[in-house]
Amino acid sequence: MSAPVPVWAPAPPRTNGLAIAAFVLGLCGFGILPVVFGHVALGQIRRTGDRGATLAIVGLVLGYLVLAATIIGVGVLIAVAVGVPVFATWVSS
Repeated sequence: MSAPVPVWAPAPPRTNGLAIAAFVLGLCGFGILPVVFGHVALGQIRRTGDRGATLAIVGLVLGYLVLAATIIGVGVLIAVAVGVPVFATWVSS
């Protein structure tokens, strides 16, 4: 009689590190880094089968929201900076 052969369970898929980084940087309010990390992470997840697609997508959404808010804020700042002197000269005339 032979000894039973131990059967090991396969290791669970790991969570992609770039997906975690995209999520954390998106929460911290960084703009471009979560977008880049999120896209790279999704490519790696599709290729390797890692976990973390939701983290990467949330990081992408947060990153794009920060970028949109930054662009809108800069636009408003430029409009105010250009508009106030024009308005002041128009009122004083």
